[in-house]
Amino acid sequence: MSRGKKLDLFIGANINDGWAEVHTPTKSTTPDTILAPQKHLLHFQKEKRRGKTVTLVGVFSLSSEDASSLLKRLKKKLGCGGAFKDGFMEFQGELKEKLRLLLVEENFRFKNGH
Repeated sequence: MSRGKKLDLFIGANINDGWAEVHTPTKSTTPDTILAPQKHLLHFQKEKRRGKTVTLVGVFSLSSEDASSLLKRLKKKLGCGGAFKDGFMEFQGELKEKLRLLLVEENFRFKNGH
């Protein structure tokens, strides 16, 4: 094959022959209702991602603006990175005890044993 010519591949399938692209909606676990901080019952999860510990806390039923402002305040107080995904706040590191104190100050409650 010479350098200047393009390779022309034809596989044989045609989208107009009844083939259709399948779209499956992603299932989100975020609740639709917005609750006050006193009505939340949060729990902790600890995961290992790429050898690092990640602390998850949730499920939060907050508006996106409230969740992002709370996440920003918590990250600043803890001095770590984090994200808000599917109703859970993810924090880099093992921060369960520090997070519990900060969230209790914000009037959030926890499930028994968490």
